[in-house]
Amino acid sequence: MPVGDVSMPQMHVVKGVRIGTAEAYVRYQNRRDLVIFEFAEGTNVAGVFTQNAFCAAPVHVSKAHLQVANPRYLIINTGNANAGTGKTGMLNAERTCAKLAELTSVQATEVLPFSTGVIGEQLPLERLLNGLQPALNSLSTDAWDAAATGIMTTDTTPKGASEQFELDGVTYTMTGISKGAGMIRPNMATMLGYVATDAPISRELVQQLLSETVNVSFNRITIDGDTSTNDSCIFAATGQAGGVEISSTQDARYTVVLDVLTRMMKRLAQLIVRDGEGATKFITVAVEGGYDTQECCDIAYSIAHSPLVKTAIFASDPNWGRILAAIGYAGVKNLDVEKIQVWLDDVQICKDGGAAADYMEAEGARVMSQAEMTIRVDLGRGAAKDTVYTCDLSYDYVKINADYRS
Repeated sequence: MPVGDVSMPQMHVVKGVRIGTAEAYVRYQNRRDLVIFEFAEGTNVAGVFTQNAFCAAPVHVSKAHLQVANPRYLIINTGNANAGTGKTGMLNAERTCAKLAELTSVQATEVLPFSTGVIGEQLPLERLLNGLQPALNSLSTDAWDAAATGIMTTDTTPKGASEQFELDGVTYTMTGISKGAGMIRPNMATMLGYVATDAPISRELVQQLLSETVNVSFNRITIDGDTSTNDSCIFAATGQAGGVEISSTQDARYTVVLDVLTRMMKRLAQLIVRDGEGATKFITVAVEGGYDTQECCDIAYSIAHSPLVKTAIFASDPNWGRILAAIGYAGVKNLDVEKIQVWLDDVQICKDGGAAADYMEAEGARVMSQAEMTIRVDLGRGAAKDTVYTCDLSYDYVKINADYRS
């Protein structure tokens, strides 16, 4: 079961976006596994993608198409990642774009393909292509909930966020969905995410907004330390709600949009952690007092990736020496351990590099038994800080991944 409140909010309609879904039987029977997004003409679209060198065929194709066109359509399939599939996989991704382009009278470069699921198996291309027209037939402005379900793999719940905000007297909407529950680590760790707004934003700023907000959201989560071959996140601005285009970071409206998008991205990213495979606890790792954000992140990830830390938290075992060990092997140079302080929520477990004099193990166990907790570290060497979100590591994580292809 997911940790905390993962309920879907009211998913407000974004003007200029229509969504369709279909059962294409890519891998499973009787479930929607094909999703199409249609953007109004003139929509500005940006993307960020996995840094995995073995990235999937659809990632290659999407990146190439974004270089030459503003996409009108996104096509997403679940059940098969089309990764590790060589030249045939590339051809299948390109054929998918070509067929959807033919059906919608656009150029193939105006279609971006996305896949998620099992790596190393070829797409059942004919079944996928046969699902395109049914998905197009179902295009609707209010299908965000169906899309959130349609992109799921090992997720146990759909993930969405939606806000409305005002700029110069005009009400705009921003709505998004994400999926992911395992193989989650930065570079960049979304698995899949799609966010759209009907505010008017230049293409350059759409990319800047996406890159900036991904860095504080999807690039600050980890479940198991594995970077997927298929991670992709798209941000689209249709401009269909009217108003003057935002084309400068000096525009006061830019800050408003940035704030809304940051909240949206953080919510979508944290929902992935809350629904982590086998997760029973949601953990915030906050590191402060660093020379720079990089060393704060290095230490936060070292703690968040540690199987020993994650299993101790699963068992509510306040074996806090594992946290100190993870800090120590993070690779931060010239770290003075005698300046380090560590807390579990408000319980200080380490003071000046050693056990806090008033620490009681029962208090540590109390914190670790909670569904949500914060590990806070003060390095005592500067003003930088950063935060990473993760979950525990349970028996069910092993079971889910052992059975994934069955």
